[in-house]
Amino acid sequence: MTLGNASWQRLWRELQADPVPNGLYNQLVAAYSEPHRHYHTLQHLRACLAHLDAAASLAQHPAEVELALWFHDAVYDPRCADNEERSAEWAWRSILAAGCGEDVAQRVQGLVLATKGHTAGDDPDARLLLDIDLAILGAAPARFDEYEGQIRAEYAHLGEPQFRTGRARVLSSFLARPRIYLTSAFHDALEHRARENIGRSLEALQG
Repeated sequence: MTLGNASWQRLWRELQADPVPNGLYNQLVAAYSEPHRHYHTLQHLRACLAHLDAAASLAQHPAEVELALWFHDAVYDPRCADNEERSAEWAWRSILAAGCGEDVAQRVQGLVLATKGHTAGDDPDARLLLDIDLAILGAAPARFDEYEGQIRAEYAHLGEPQFRTGRARVLSSFLARPRIYLTSAFHDALEHRARENIGRSLEALQG
């Protein structure tokens, strides 16, 4: 799965859209290219779609998970607390405007909203989506360190003490979970390295 227009057309055909919202493609690419973004960019979206490509067999509604990935950071302002809600609303409106069913719109909206607290309940598609979104935590150390720098750049408006406190709180919350990854595939592949990366980052933040 890629960011190309052919993949976009294929995705909406799978969702039985009529018409395919081609203008929306350009709007989303522009959103992920906003200058204040450093991590929540097209790089992140591409990585998410690549993870889904490898794990699509785990999804009950793979096209809906794919579309939710497109929208999960569609609205991103690190100074605001309602990014997920606004992204989910954009997804819901766009799906209905494309002639897809209300059930599809509600499921995708719910998937996007799940990224707010990273809690999935028993929904296997939400579990997969969240594991994909958090796959960066289990990346190779060099990529994880780059990611940490990108997050710091997105929060450049915060002073160093405030950022360190907030970032440590976020990372500690993941470390405190019995499982960071909710699917067996991602847990087996990434859990150990994610915990090592987070532990290393917390040492640096608290040092």
